[in-house]
Amino acid sequence: MDRKLKDLVIENSDTIVQMWLEEISKGRQNDYTSTISEELFESTNREFVNVIFASVEKQGITTALEDFSERLVNLGWPLSYLTDGLQSFRRVTINYILSEQNQVGTEYFSEVLQAVDNWVDPIINKLVNEYSGSWEHIVSLQRVALQELSAPLIPVMENITVMPLIGTIDTERAKLIMENLLDGVIKHNAEVVLIDITGVPVVDTMVAHHIIQAAEAVRLIGSTCILVGIRPEIAQTIVNLGIDLSKFPTKSSLRKGFQSALELTNRKIVNTSESHENDIEQLVDSLDGE
Repeated sequence: MDRKLKDLVIENSDTIVQMWLEEISKGRQNDYTSTISEELFESTNREFVNVIFASVEKQGITTALEDFSERLVNLGWPLSYLTDGLQSFRRVTINYILSEQNQVGTEYFSEVLQAVDNWVDPIINKLVNEYSGSWEHIVSLQRVALQELSAPLIPVMENITVMPLIGTIDTERAKLIMENLLDGVIKHNAEVVLIDITGVPVVDTMVAHHIIQAAEAVRLIGSTCILVGIRPEIAQTIVNLGIDLSKFPTKSSLRKGFQSALELTNRKIVNTSESHENDIEQLVDSLDGE
């Protein structure tokens, strides 16, 4: 019976596909697909139903399911598109098979339901698993990318580096900050490191503890750490919490911190225009003396 029903469905696939496309299109105006272009919607639906029939015909032995679910993840389509589409396929297929019979008994009705369930359920399980796996892979790649951006160490001049921090700092990120800080100091041969907390919204006891640990670690490897970007409200919070930051320099802005870093590395900012004016004056004076 299952073989006969499968042959019936495959032989009349064009009719079933048309019925399925019509049902899918009915709810388009009210769901997530309403913002998708008509061309992309049609092509994706065609590909989806072809994947379903290929899986039914080959009893799930096909790589098309994996490729299709991965493509949907990359396009940003939700998982509900797969599940809704397969449930619609189940309904349409059952209705078509039953419509081909003049009389439908209870036993035949049960056999049809069981047969279609045996085709559709494995496809749902396979697609959901593949979709979830592809999504988890993309999320893991994004997490790695965010980690690389969450604690960057930027060399701005010889022996001077800056670590700008933005957002909240939890234990996991604090560990990453420590690792990047120490690796970067050695890699760039930095004598001074500026930790800029301008973009950190809240500095509580835990955040301050992590920053102090990082600064102390930098000191142990022979470099100086300057904490910059301390806003008035942050300074008030630090004082109220009794946090001791006296072990390393602090500045209210990155500019002031950079000036301190230049002094610590025996450098300073010189106004070249004034220097040129002085040279010209000296040249004029020497000519007058002659």
